[in-house]
Amino acid sequence: MNQEKYIAAIEIGSSKISVAVGRTTPDGHLYIIAVEQEHTVECVCHGVIHNVEETASIISRLLSRLEKRTGVAPRKITSAYVGLAGRSLRNVPREITRNLPEDTEITKEILDGLRGDALLSHIDSSLEIIDAVPRTYLVNKTETRSAVGTFGSSIRAQYQLIAARPILRKHLERVVRDKVGLPIAGLVVTPLAVADLILSAEEKRLGCMLVDLGAETTTVTIYRNGALHYLAVLPMGGRTITADITSLNVLEERAEEIKTTSGNAIPSENPSTLNLDGVKLSDVSNLVVARSEEIIANVIEQITYAGISDQQLPGGIITIGGGFNLNRMTELLQRQSSLHVRRGSLPSSVTIEDTKAPTYESIEVAGIMHAGTDSDAPECLELPVKKELPADDYTYQEPQEERSEKIRRRPQQSHRPGLLDRMWKGLSGMFNNVEDNDPEDTELE
Repeated sequence: MNQEKYIAAIEIGSSKISVAVGRTTPDGHLYIIAVEQEHTVECVCHGVIHNVEETASIISRLLSRLEKRTGVAPRKITSAYVGLAGRSLRNVPREITRNLPEDTEITKEILDGLRGDALLSHIDSSLEIIDAVPRTYLVNKTETRSAVGTFGSSIRAQYQLIAARPILRKHLERVVRDKVGLPIAGLVVTPLAVADLILSAEEKRLGCMLVDLGAETTTVTIYRNGALHYLAVLPMGGRTITADITSLNVLEERAEEIKTTSGNAIPSENPSTLNLDGVKLSDVSNLVVARSEEIIANVIEQITYAGISDQQLPGGIITIGGGFNLNRMTELLQRQSSLHVRRGSLPSSVTIEDTKAPTYESIEVAGIMHAGTDSDAPECLELPVKKELPADDYTYQEPQEERSEKIRRRPQQSHRPGLLDRMWKGLSGMFNNVEDNDPEDTELE
């Protein structure tokens, strides 16, 4: 990369839609210039777009506001990277084997062919393959993470196929490309993009688990030996706890407020006996604690579903997502698991210049944007082309044929004669030299 590049990213979540613009510098640093967000209600459920028109309207408003922001204007957003996440997203392990002539050098073209075969794999008919992420290669039964440049007569590639219901991708394209009219620079699998941004290489090699506790879904991504090992999306999140509180005869907005101000994932040693407008805080506590424990238990159970144990994840658990803003939710996860737990954060190579953008809420959209920082990735913003105006000394010239006709009829004379012309005519009349006058001059007068 030898110059700055501007990138736009769109994240469509169950609780909010975020659109951001950033720029990368020649040294690889990513500066997030501006972030615009708008909360959603019902148009996105469990990460899947349900109301195409409303979602498109929100994105259009956010794009319009972004283009007016300092640091973005007068540039126009001509494309964007769009995050893909949702309830049906999962991994499917797959192996592809190819026999080669003896002592063949493994090239990038060979690996591209293997990946192409993986993308054509037959899986559950209700799912479509979105990506094929390599785990490891075996060249003549010797395992390696970097197969290019090795020699062998056979190669076996292990992939994690990323699959989801087709509606997940189709609705994203319908909204952004068809309704908003914005070309998609790339569809980015959000959990993988976030992991690439905030997880260190050491954590991935040791083995770690990334947990994104959102509004209606919780995404669990597990890495081992430096590669993706497991991906699952659970249909529960922070809004699930809010819905439980609405059973106390309060509206969702009020339930969310009570959860934020009085909810606690771990029960207090001294239960409160206070009421909030007729709502017993003890009842709120019972609901919040029960659902929080259920969510955390399901998160931890994913380690077993991945076919590994806690001991194989010495890199610990990294948490992101608004659901962990609930009081003591991170502590509950730490208590229920035997692993070290830390909150995920943006690396030093990413700077948020927008002081109004909450850093913790911008991690997902930053991850999507980071996917566009590759040197061969297209730029998403353009400066408008200035139209050249005519020069100030421009003189209009009539068509040659019309000008010639006027010259013939009126030789170098204006329609109304000047003072000298009138004096000359008077003298001519006195000396009776009218024969020298042009008849057409008299007519034109």
